[in-house]
Amino acid sequence: MLHELLLALLGYTGDLIVDEREHLHSLGVSLSPDAPISDERSFKLAPDISFIELSDRDVIERLITLGFYYRELDRFATKSRNLSWIRSPSVSPLERISELSKGKSEKPSLYRRAIANGIVEILSVYRSAVLQIEQRLLSETLPLLATVTQGLNKFLVLLPPLYELVLEIERDDIRGGQLLNLLHKRCHCGVPELQTCIQRLLWHGHQVMYNQLASWVVYGILQDQHGEFFIRRQEDMNVEHGSSQTDISRKLARLSTDDTSLTDWHLGFHIYLDMLPEYIHMRVAESVLFAGKAIRVLRNPSLAFWFQGSISHLQSSKVFQKVQGFPGRFLFQKEPLVDLKLTGEDLLPQSEADKIEVMLRDLKESSEFHKRSFECAVDSIKAIAASHLWQLVVVRADLNGHLKALKDYFLLAKGDFFQCFLEESRQLMRLPPRQSTAEADLMIPFQLAAIKTISEEDKYFSRVSLRMPSLGIPVKSTLLDVSKGKPGAGGNPGATSSSISSVASHDGWDGISLDYSVDWPLGLFFTQEVISKYQKVFQYLLRLKRTQMELDKSWASVMHQDHIEFSKHKSDNTKSSMLLQRRQHFKPMWRVREHMAFLIRNLQFYIQVDVIESQWNVLQGRIQNSHDFTELVGFHQEYLSALISQSFLDIGSVSRILDSIMKLCLQFCWNIENQESFTNSSELEHITEEFNKKSNSLYTILRSSRLAGSQRAPFLRRFLLRLNFNSFFEATARGVLNVVRPRPALPILNPN
Repeated sequence: MLHELLLALLGYTGDLIVDEREHLHSLGVSLSPDAPISDERSFKLAPDISFIELSDRDVIERLITLGFYYRELDRFATKSRNLSWIRSPSVSPLERISELSKGKSEKPSLYRRAIANGIVEILSVYRSAVLQIEQRLLSETLPLLATVTQGLNKFLVLLPPLYELVLEIERDDIRGGQLLNLLHKRCHCGVPELQTCIQRLLWHGHQVMYNQLASWVVYGILQDQHGEFFIRRQEDMNVEHGSSQTDISRKLARLSTDDTSLTDWHLGFHIYLDMLPEYIHMRVAESVLFAGKAIRVLRNPSLAFWFQGSISHLQSSKVFQKVQGFPGRFLFQKEPLVDLKLTGEDLLPQSEADKIEVMLRDLKESSEFHKRSFECAVDSIKAIAASHLWQLVVVRADLNGHLKALKDYFLLAKGDFFQCFLEESRQLMRLPPRQSTAEADLMIPFQLAAIKTISEEDKYFSRVSLRMPSLGIPVKSTLLDVSKGKPGAGGNPGATSSSISSVASHDGWDGISLDYSVDWPLGLFFTQEVISKYQKVFQYLLRLKRTQMELDKSWASVMHQDHIEFSKHKSDNTKSSMLLQRRQHFKPMWRVREHMAFLIRNLQFYIQVDVIESQWNVLQGRIQNSHDFTELVGFHQEYLSALISQSFLDIGSVSRILDSIMKLCLQFCWNIENQESFTNSSELEHITEEFNKKSNSLYTILRSSRLAGSQRAPFLRRFLLRLNFNSFFEATARGVLNVVRPRPALPILNPN
């Protein structure tokens, strides 16, 4: 009876103590190792045993439940530690896939295996206790049940909760970060012995997490073949959400043309919330994600990065090869970004990798998980990765030079180049753009402007290319129709105020845009979203500059013609008097032109000086004081947001009014060349009325309390001061708005 009881305590039933589940089938037949854990205690005393007292029977029944718990825990540990899922050489991949699809093999889990190792440790202590009881019973004459109860009493507190734990794990198929989260919750209990056991199991689980973490943040490799880490590849998530293998293969094939490291940086990895333990904050997980991606970039530089100096940038300069007569002047040789003697270790020195590994080793060796220590270690690792990524992007890849180039070309800092380009293309832009050749038509004036203004020392110009992506605009919105006096110069009332780009019907050439070619690793910083924001600002500034140039050209051309005619007929008193009368007749037209030029000039000066130059100086100061890549990304985003916000591109009402004002100005300039159209003053009055309404509406909106309390306020006050320095706008805004076609004499504005 003693050995029957001891064997039952180790999970082996016999004649005295039986397993009801086995007994129902056939006596002595053990359960399959793959059978699920029983959710009911099935160890019982044999029903035909009659010589045991009722009190002893209760004690034995209570003790043998430990044997049941032991056996179920041991079965769970055996299943979880089974390595048969590792493919043997004799099994083909197709057979393995077929087996997994049919459900013949349970999905393995590294975290369950680690927990199983901890359970084996606890069960070994239990077995040692049973062995000690056996030795004591054999060596001394002691009461049997009292000795056994006294030796195993503490396990009555440990094994039942552990059994409930593994039962929940198997029933709900808990794995990975979810398993860590479950163990962390179970640690909070009032039984010190049980808390120690659960903490030991959690320690084993954290060993796996730390190993995966080390692989990710030390080598940039994601070791997670079973999808249990809280960092996952995008294609793994697509598979889990039902994307077909064909779709995934097609996506990968499409992305393979880009640099792999840039694709991984932007699209390759994500935080998998289902596997993120609740005690790890989202901010910490994002730091882990960033650190791993940064290490991948540093350890896997692009091949072109090493040989940049020997490869000319053909793609960006191909636009100069399309037009004959300009043989290769602007095939600029880009300077190498790095020294060709540079080795991979210079991007991430081994000493830094060792430092990261030591921090993770200290976390692994700690017997308890300390949240504060873990977060500090992750922050330190992120700081190391961000610092070396900063060194790569800012110093080696010349980030500031590219930022300056974007400012020169996208923010029109090279004003002489764009002035020349607009002058060369002025006649072309008086016609509607042709659907198939618009971009090619612009190449000649673009190259002519480059030859006249861009020096060969500008190594960044070869990265800039002209684009006409917005060719879906109908021809009716071009200047040809505006010249006919068609209405509709106003903005689109259906546009939303959150739109950055105005949706008013523009001139067909307003779709002109620039593109900028960036190489590895600058693609980490200049994403497509960033470039698109630069393009939006560029299109707005180019429209503004074109409007300002047309207003100046209209005045210069008509004054030149007037002086020629006056010189010819100054001796003829009759014709001279006619010229003087003609000048008097067109004075209202020139007053309107001066009003327009005054508004456009001040708006242009406000954006270029008060907004762009001011924010550029702020950005430069931050770049000089920062050595963290993530900070730089944030600073640059704030810079772009400030440009868009303070230029009013994110306020639909303001941007629509500005667009319609520019359209009115272009309409006016177009009609000036046909001065006969103004002999009947109705059209001039119409343009004047519309301009007064919109300019004063603009002033009223800019003076609103909503904008006065925004971040635009300091810059806005300077703009309003320039517009209203003599209180003209303030005086006229009250009378022009909400008036149905006022017809007083044209106001005279003296901005000087």
